[in-house]
Amino acid sequence: MTEINWSRTDLIDESEQVVAHQTQKNKRTLEETAGVILEEWDEQRVKVTRVTVNEEGSKQIDKKVGTYITLSIPSLTVDDTDGLQQLEKVLSKHLKSLHEPLKIDKQDRVLVIGLGNKTITPDAIGPFAIDAMQKQFEEERNEQFIMYAPGVTGQSGFETKEFVEALVNKIKPALVIVIDALATRSSERLCRTIQVTDTGIHPGSGVGNERAEISKESLGVPVTAIGIPTVVEATVLLADAIDTVFRTIAGKIAEKNAPSSKLSVTSWQPSASTPIDYELVKPIFGEWSTWTKADRVQLLEEIFHSRERLIVTPKECDIWLTHYALLASNSLFRWIKAT
Repeated sequence: MTEINWSRTDLIDESEQVVAHQTQKNKRTLEETAGVILEEWDEQRVKVTRVTVNEEGSKQIDKKVGTYITLSIPSLTVDDTDGLQQLEKVLSKHLKSLHEPLKIDKQDRVLVIGLGNKTITPDAIGPFAIDAMQKQFEEERNEQFIMYAPGVTGQSGFETKEFVEALVNKIKPALVIVIDALATRSSERLCRTIQVTDTGIHPGSGVGNERAEISKESLGVPVTAIGIPTVVEATVLLADAIDTVFRTIAGKIAEKNAPSSKLSVTSWQPSASTPIDYELVKPIFGEWSTWTKADRVQLLEEIFHSRERLIVTPKECDIWLTHYALLASNSLFRWIKAT
């Protein structure tokens, strides 16, 4: 099978290199080399993944040196107020821990940049967050924050990095925080995840429209990126749907003669963490039903290679963006008050 590099994820813990390092064998290797430190734990409903990459690890997984923190609630829904509040508190907590080494005080300024195109909903999280922060700024003024949404290159004709660089040279902030929409490889992560990293960002990289890097290396000041995945490749959704079909049928076959199957009064599906024997569906669907999800995605990418790529977003995307704009604003104001 010819491999096609249609990498469409901005989340480090979804990248092929890090996923490969999550196997038990490679976890032992990581413990020995300490090039990439992968930690996972739960804070109430929020699943926290912290990936720390040093110089050696950067060569191993082809990611920038730094810290990547991913916060996720797979069961989150648009009307899940409790889950959103938990995400807000956990985000604020990790913003504090990530920035403690910078020793930001009340005299330091923080430049907050909202990346994205406000007229395209899945790409509007950055400008929406700036709007939310400006509204909150009117109610609880904090002169440390300077907020700006520069639009995108297609609107202004200039690289976003040029706007940010000009502001940095004028304002001399102690920190730049960039808020942007991301792409994911998992439908479960779509609008249910936040990634925070001190490595900066390549705007547009998740959808193949990469612009100039915004980072400490390019600006001369620390840059923190806050991203929310709002889009996913259509091929990933197809692979997820196929995997659900295989898992459900294999699970029903495995449960057929179990006493628990007699107690079920509704349709049943195994959870994502339930081990499934795909050999049970091989007589029905053939050899490809035993392939890994990555191999199935690769097959679908080859099939659709000659067609236009489809990037998908939830129908409630505008509601999600409103929630996350408020969440980001509240978390940032909560963090700055605690500095």
